Amino acid sequence: MNRKERTEQKMQELFHSHAAGDEGSDGEFMQILQGYIFGDVCYIGSLDNRMRELVTVTVLTVLSALPQLGAHVGASLNAGCTPVEIREAIYQCAPFIGFPKTLNAISTMNEVFIQNGIELPLPSQKTLAVENEEERFKKGLDIQDPIYGDEIKERYTWLPKPFDEAVPRFLTELCFGDFSTRTGLDTKTRELLTVVLLAAMGGAEVQVKSHAAGALKAGNTKEEIVCALVHASGYMGIPRLFNALNACRDLLAEG
Repeated sequence: MNRKERTEQKMQELFHSHAAGDEGSDGEFMQILQGYIFGDVCYIGSLDNRMRELVTVTVLTVLSALPQLGAHVGASLNAGCTPVEIREAIYQCAPFIGFPKTLNAISTMNEVFIQNGIELPLPSQKTLAVENEEERFKKGLDIQDPIYGDEIKERYTWLPKPFDEAVPRFLTELCFGDFSTRTGLDTKTRELLTVVLLAAMGGAEVQVKSHAAGALKAGNTKEEIVCALVHASGYMGIPRLFNALNACRDLLAEG
């Protein structure tokens, strides 16, 4: 297939629509956009449509690109993602981008679900007992420690009390306790999506590298991490792709 044929095929798979032509006020721009994302990027690397759409949903959530997020929630369903997988990909953005942006993304997601006849609320994926507050920390640490160890706790011992203990604990309880203990996505997928969302934020290259190392420990390959970042480039921009790749060069280089 040539580039035009690849673009048409991917648009049909994901959106059940034709690729852009000369119609409308900005047909030329849409042809460039679709040619790069759906004719080029979608055909390089090992990730399938399902995983690519989870990457896209994550990046669009980070960017608060709500109209595009709505379109890709629909594309994710067409690609075979379950509603729970889509929801978990959006939910886990909260500790990184904050709750307000995540709530807006959830609202957009739910609108698409309702349009597709998906009953809300979706089945619960929580595994923690509400009445056991210590369980958040213990089970979060069980996930965090094998991948990241005591890195955060050791890094912030300089904080004044009680923040020297509270800040690392909050991270363990929120990121790993409240979210990573949930079912619906496995640890490998969660870690890969976390690398992408940090790259999309910009300015978080230290965390990108840390989570790329974590993604490798969780079972992702170097190629899968690079593929996810390259796939995200049409949404987050080429500079953020290069920043993420440069930050992780020693981890992801062949050899």
